[in-house]
Amino acid sequence: MDEELKTKFSELWQTYFPGAELPLVLYYSEERGDIPAAKTPQGHRCIIADLNKVRKGTSLAFSRDNIGCGGGKRYTGYDKHYEPEFPYFLSCGKTGVTEGERYKRDPQIVEEFMRNSPEIDAGNQWLIFKRWDQLNENDQPEVVIFFAEPDVLSGLIFLANFDRTDAHGVKSPMCSGCASIIQHPYKEQYNDHPAGIIGMFDPSARPFVQSNKLTFAVPMNRFRQLVDYMEESFLITDTWSQIKKRFPGN
Repeated sequence: MDEELKTKFSELWQTYFPGAELPLVLYYSEERGDIPAAKTPQGHRCIIADLNKVRKGTSLAFSRDNIGCGGGKRYTGYDKHYEPEFPYFLSCGKTGVTEGERYKRDPQIVEEFMRNSPEIDAGNQWLIFKRWDQLNENDQPEVVIFFAEPDVLSGLIFLANFDRTDAHGVKSPMCSGCASIIQHPYKEQYNDHPAGIIGMFDPSARPFVQSNKLTFAVPMNRFRQLVDYMEESFLITDTWSQIKKRFPGN
């Protein structure tokens, strides 16, 4: 991790978003070092629930063995396949087989939706999550994730559009909570013009975050650019100063 960038962002974040929650980062690694592995769940468990620990400062490492959700394994890159009943699970259900979540109208739509979804191949690597202030010089973050209230999102969304000639510096794909902070922003780093991803709209993930929080996730190559723009953007104006008064650090 670039220590200069770490310090620069920390100072600017406190200046323009005083008291706002620090972001998390994720990256894939062959070794987890001294980072504790997340506890292997007994039965189903949403990875978003575990990330609440990371938001409080406890770094965690995940693998195909300690993610307690089939969708979570797919969207983190550990399993490219899905069970035959999944299209029914995500849609209308199937009597005697699975209850449907009813997020899609029918199984056929689900099948097409899955064919069009991005994929990650994590192999046998560890998926590491850390809070920004826990990063060290050996870490190589690939995605930065903000859990944010509307005022924070306002700043992040407009900053992500600061150098764009179009209106699409952010995207908001219909996807699971974990896909919105892992799969989609991870894939964005390979685009010519990587976008930020607004997420955590998934009703199945919502119980594990505060009612006033959504997420903004951005690949590291784009994040570096956004940090460089902070001191010349709207964040230095009186307009933002009025909003900044509502932040808890003021």
